[in-house]
Amino acid sequence: MPIPLDDQICFTLYATSMAINRTYKPMLDAMGITYPQYLVLSVLGENDGATVGAIAQRLFLESSTVTPPVKRLEQAGLVTRQRSAEDERQVQVRLTDAGRALLTECDCLGQTMFARSGMTAEQLDDLNHRVQGLRAKLVE
Repeated sequence: MPIPLDDQICFTLYATSMAINRTYKPMLDAMGITYPQYLVLSVLGENDGATVGAIAQRLFLESSTVTPPVKRLEQAGLVTRQRSAEDERQVQVRLTDAGRALLTECDCLGQTMFARSGMTAEQLDDLNHRVQGLRAKLVE
């Protein structure tokens, strides 16, 4: 007999991810960006000037998946793209002042997650580290 969905970690993580996206969506809509665009901005907040390939690697995606949101962010004036002088196959992405300001505005996402979770900061941090550990084991 198959394992009930609620007893499968894959389904629990999937459904939780969907719930997080639904929670974030109204705030992201108000900011004029999508969740993938938010993720790109977050990577650039950690490493401004990263290449498209580095952004994709950080997000566990293919470069071809990252390019469309990067292009839309550029059209919105939130990032700039420039071919690397050392290797013109690589495209570096940088936040504009507007992109930095929007990334600061995105702090409301984490605050909302914390408030809605009913968990302490330590509990959320512990859960995040445990899920990261699971991911690391699965990609070994």
